[in-house]
Amino acid sequence: MSLGASVMMPIIFFIFGVLLGMGPSKSLKSGLSVGVGFVGLNVITQLLADNLGPAVNQMVKIYGLHLHTLDIGWPAASAVAFGTQVGAIIIPLGLGINILMLLTKTTQTLNIDLWNYWHFAFIGSIVSIATRSFLWGVFAATITIIVTLVGADRSQKKVEEFYGEDLKGVSLPQAFCVSFIPFAIAVNWIVERIPGLNKVDFDAKKLEKRFGLFGDPILLGVIIGIILGLLAKYPMAKTLQLGIILSAVMVLIPKITGMFIEGLNPISTRSQELVSKKFKGRTFNIGMTPALVIGHPTTLVVSLLLVPTILFLSVIVPGNEFLPLASLSGLIYIFPLVLPYTKGNVLRSFLVGLVSLVAGVLSATALASIFTSAVRMVQSNLIPAGTTSVASIDFAASPLAWIVYEFTANLTLVGPIVIAVITLGLMVWNRKKIAANDTKAAVKGTAKTVDAHSESLN
Repeated sequence: MSLGASVMMPIIFFIFGVLLGMGPSKSLKSGLSVGVGFVGLNVITQLLADNLGPAVNQMVKIYGLHLHTLDIGWPAASAVAFGTQVGAIIIPLGLGINILMLLTKTTQTLNIDLWNYWHFAFIGSIVSIATRSFLWGVFAATITIIVTLVGADRSQKKVEEFYGEDLKGVSLPQAFCVSFIPFAIAVNWIVERIPGLNKVDFDAKKLEKRFGLFGDPILLGVIIGIILGLLAKYPMAKTLQLGIILSAVMVLIPKITGMFIEGLNPISTRSQELVSKKFKGRTFNIGMTPALVIGHPTTLVVSLLLVPTILFLSVIVPGNEFLPLASLSGLIYIFPLVLPYTKGNVLRSFLVGLVSLVAGVLSATALASIFTSAVRMVQSNLIPAGTTSVASIDFAASPLAWIVYEFTANLTLVGPIVIAVITLGLMVWNRKKIAANDTKAAVKGTAKTVDAHSESLN
């Protein structure tokens, strides 16, 4: 795991490509494309963090936005995740559960996004620390793995429809992203029933078409950067510099994510070919990183608009003690599975993000105590001197993390039983959905064969 995603994922892609019969050269190129994509994405997100962070800190000082729990970012969460016994076995555990679910037809996703298994490890680790039980930690991680795979299955068609043919047969089984699907469905349902609001229909392309240059991501980045600079009371030169940097982020992230697609396409295509030949009547999806799609213009616009919004809201949300700071550049990961439900609508996506973050900061507040204890136990130097409480947006601000933790660690035996029954129910429901989809696919395939046969006779 110390190799990092930029090295680990190319190795996995190379092995997977060779096993699929793509040959060493094509497999190597696919893997390296993904690795280059990760490096490029890390460079740009670091650029965003380096320039957004000081502006956010300045706003915190100017407006007195101080809260009890400090945001120390996702690296601390991943350190906790892989720093325990549960973290040490999470990859074989995750793959084992995934294969078992594929065999029992309770999932159709093969999750090769091994780097993001740290989300499963995180929940398992904090539960094992809270309960002082390795087995309860494994139980919590197992629940999270299953729920994530079901969420990836149920959202896959929408992902494919929204993001296009490049993601045909690809799902996004990342626990943090899956957490926000219910929020997207609920907010969409409510907005549809509000007259006037349900008529507002602007995605990134429509914004550009309606407002011309002012709707173009390259200028939107400048505008948002200038707004953030003014809120931070930066000098004019520094404000303009922030605007240009955010404009660069808006333009470069979509281009860099194209490298992921370039690496993914050969493997995805080959996988579908093999499945259609060897498993007639069944469909499988390749589970991949949400980094594939975070370059969507709506994701970038909404994420940047949410930065000042959640800063000020965090101070007034009743019961909240967590102020998101270090994790703000990672807000883009809220939206990969939100946009397919909002169809890229900027207003609806913003509202989903707003509701999700309000729930998220409350979740982070609730998990801050165990998060802090876990960091002290695993890597105490991650806690700044004088700080008594820490958390992060990813993964502590995930409602899924909070629910699994509360039902597993803080309740009597009733909690684990309830969540186990719900999870089994999701598996059965997903199996029925998969069976229905496979039947439709089989009927469609038979119809195509009959048509082809008729044509040949004619």
